[in-house]
Amino acid sequence: MKQKQHHELHRGLEERHIALMSLGAAIGVGLFLGSSSAIKLAGPAILLAYALAGAGMFIIMRALGEMAIQNPVAGSFSRYARDYLGPIAGYLTGWNYWFLWVVTCMAEITAVGVYMQFWFPNTDQWVWALAALVIMAAVNLIAVKAYGELEFWFALIKIVTIILMIIVGLGMVIFGIGNGGVATGISNLWSHGGFLPNGINGVLMSMQMVLFAFLGIEMIGVTAGEVKNPEKSLARAIDSVFWRILLFYVGALFVILSIYPWDEIGTKGSPFVMTFDKLGIPYAAGIINFVVLTAALSSCNSGIFSTGRMLFNLAQQGEAPQKFKNISRSGVPNIAILASAGALLIGVTLNYIVPEKVFQWVTSIGTFGAIWTWAIILLAQIRYRKSLSVEQVQNLKYKMPLFPFSSYVTLAFLISVVGLMAYFPDTRIALIVGPAWYLILIIFYFAKGLHKRKITKQAKEEENHKQSVKPSYQR
Repeated sequence: MKQKQHHELHRGLEERHIALMSLGAAIGVGLFLGSSSAIKLAGPAILLAYALAGAGMFIIMRALGEMAIQNPVAGSFSRYARDYLGPIAGYLTGWNYWFLWVVTCMAEITAVGVYMQFWFPNTDQWVWALAALVIMAAVNLIAVKAYGELEFWFALIKIVTIILMIIVGLGMVIFGIGNGGVATGISNLWSHGGFLPNGINGVLMSMQMVLFAFLGIEMIGVTAGEVKNPEKSLARAIDSVFWRILLFYVGALFVILSIYPWDEIGTKGSPFVMTFDKLGIPYAAGIINFVVLTAALSSCNSGIFSTGRMLFNLAQQGEAPQKFKNISRSGVPNIAILASAGALLIGVTLNYIVPEKVFQWVTSIGTFGAIWTWAIILLAQIRYRKSLSVEQVQNLKYKMPLFPFSSYVTLAFLISVVGLMAYFPDTRIALIVGPAWYLILIIFYFAKGLHKRKITKQAKEEENHKQSVKPSYQR
């Protein structure tokens, strides 16, 4: 009964909730802090990297939308992987998504450590990372009421801040507001070593951090089974989220790079804080630092919530230890949440041992996990489309544009980013940690006999599911 209540918490997600939740998840440290690292690598040409990655994200979201609108189920891409690519693909995708969010939370708590040094420059980064983890885990162990509403307001704070920064920044660029009436113009985009100061190599090196910035956009898919009107809400949310994120990322960075020489944008703090500081309002810098701090905490809060839910669901399917199915009196999967928080202690340890490297490491590992998820979405959609008749394809409500060309080109793009991560030493760690994690999962899968256990159970499930996945026009 309690489990049902836990699901009902999300049952009434409105269009505004899912649009803002996905925006909120994707607009986190990737933009506020990660953009500094990416700008250092690519210079002003980072704008090209974000535009290219944005186009790839649009195709991935359309692929997810095509399946989710015909068959809106909870578990989304993990379920589609199981249905169209086989049980082991579903199992790996579920565990991968848990791992991905644990690593992303490590990046978020690292960001908290960096931001807190704005006010407390003499304290260690790991102290704040640990404090953030303890607070967010405690929040998640209390019943999470009106979660969609809470994240809606958290996301709204971030989005309003970005819009204000774009407006104020454009005022500085065009009219010289905050710069003694002298318009800064946009010459900074090319006057410090050119638009491509580090060549195309710099743009390629930045792709990992740029893709990390888009991580979380697929959360719309996680909400697919719990949306009131999936056909209308999901289609609108997918289309609008893509354009909004592109506007926020490319728009915000265009303004920042116009105001500042790209080589002045350091890793200490955020480019957003620097922009408001330039207006001569020191309090504004403090306010922006507070906003980006809440943004990191909000994303970490979502992450701990998602990881707890994912472990809980994996346990229900018999793919994780059964103790993770435990639900507390307040209706939250407390053991699963504590296990996820325990895994996050690795992030705190890394902040203690290698504070200057931890952000690059965890973002590259997170990106590797995200690329797996996005590639699985594309592969599942290709198999899904091939399973349909010509008539069924014509009747699809939300078709993938330029199929199959768009799917294969986007897959090739994702594979090329993995190749780039192998090429550059700073991101190579992801190609050790990621595959090692999948190897552990596969060994566990066969050692525990999960492949045998699923044969009889799945035969029944598949038969039932075949009835449920029929396009609505056939029902």
